[in-house]
Amino acid sequence: MITLPEFPLDGLERIGAAAVLILISLIISRWREADLEKDLLIATVRSFVQLIAIGYALEFIFNLDSPLWTLTLLALMTTIAGRTAAQRGKKIPHAQWVALASIGLGSALTLGILVAVNVFTFDPQTIIPVGGMVIGNSMSVAALVMKRLANDFKEQRNLIETSLALGATSQQAARPQLRTSLQSAMIPIVDTTKTTGLIKLPGAMTGMILAGASPMEAVQIQIVVLYMIIGASAFTGLTASYLTYRQFFTPAHQLVE
Repeated sequence: MITLPEFPLDGLERIGAAAVLILISLIISRWREADLEKDLLIATVRSFVQLIAIGYALEFIFNLDSPLWTLTLLALMTTIAGRTAAQRGKKIPHAQWVALASIGLGSALTLGILVAVNVFTFDPQTIIPVGGMVIGNSMSVAALVMKRLANDFKEQRNLIETSLALGATSQQAARPQLRTSLQSAMIPIVDTTKTTGLIKLPGAMTGMILAGASPMEAVQIQIVVLYMIIGASAFTGLTASYLTYRQFFTPAHQLVE
């Protein structure tokens, strides 16, 4: 019979003890003149407040067990992710819309497929944590694609214009940049997937083991999570690259000034 692991400390005592690591980090930053003390303190306080707030919000939504509230929270998470990713693509016209559409579509497709094939059930206690992982990774992929394309279109403008002058369509002229942006966004995820279990125990697996699940149960869920993240990244990356590239060309296949 599986039992929950026992911890020497409970609640705020455990958090306070772990905060010793933050104190050590502050000392190291000050000692080596890294000038990270302010950022570390802000990050520590923000993460504490945000996580406590989301904890209360999740308890409220779990108790309601309402599909409408579940979808509302997922939509809010997607909106915040879109705003965050758009900050990486400030040079892109309509960056906010591009990021939101890419993350929303990639996340919706991934979660929809998982629910449709009965990998997960659509209940708040399951779909919200899973949705958080999907949306978070989709946000990172969208941000990487948008930033890379914006830089490449700026630095390689002459090359793209030459291709257009020789008769290439906008999609043909931008194909190398589209390929590179998708590769740069996907490679970290692919490499992480390759080394999972050899270098680190991922978060989902670690959380389940700490919660008392057997290692094999945790492994099965982690495999699903890895495949889920790859799928979400592919959907989001493809959407982000297409929508981003479209912002740089006119309907007449000319680069936007």
